[in-house]
Amino acid sequence: MYALLILDMQVGLVQGPDQPWQVPALINTLNRLMSDARQSRAPIFLARHTGPSGSPIEPGSPLTQIVKELELQGDEVIFNKSRPNAFCMTELEQQLQVHECTGIVVTGMKTQYCVDSTCRAARDLGFDAVLIADGHTCSDTPLLKARQIVAHHNATLDGPFCRVVQAQDWSFQDPCAD
Repeated sequence: MYALLILDMQVGLVQGPDQPWQVPALINTLNRLMSDARQSRAPIFLARHTGPSGSPIEPGSPLTQIVKELELQGDEVIFNKSRPNAFCMTELEQQLQVHECTGIVVTGMKTQYCVDSTCRAARDLGFDAVLIADGHTCSDTPLLKARQIVAHHNATLDGPFCRVVQAQDWSFQDPCAD
């Protein structure tokens, strides 16, 4: 079984001053993936990046709340993380084992930080990592546009660190059909 992992789709990042690339399309993709996961009874995990007490993203801050455009139904597991790697200092690995998941579908933000780190860590921990090619995003940097960062990471991670699959080609019901 595969679990869906949505990284850092929180108010402070999605609606912050550095606007991420193609957020409306990403949210539609994530909502479709959550629907497919629910129909297949696949677990859904949402990670929120939090900082230390007193920071704008301290635990409980409104900036760490999941964006309201995601269609949550209460069956999701929402957890906090403080490192780019969603496995580091969290119970994600144990939760995946409890749900008997052998794979994880990685989506969300930010491509070059949390998405990249989590894909690499998942494979190192023995999970089949799947990255949804059109299911992650980031903001432009001084050196690269977000679309270039996403394309670079899709190409770099595919193979040694994960399988990269377009959302339309992924199904929790038949994960080998891609």
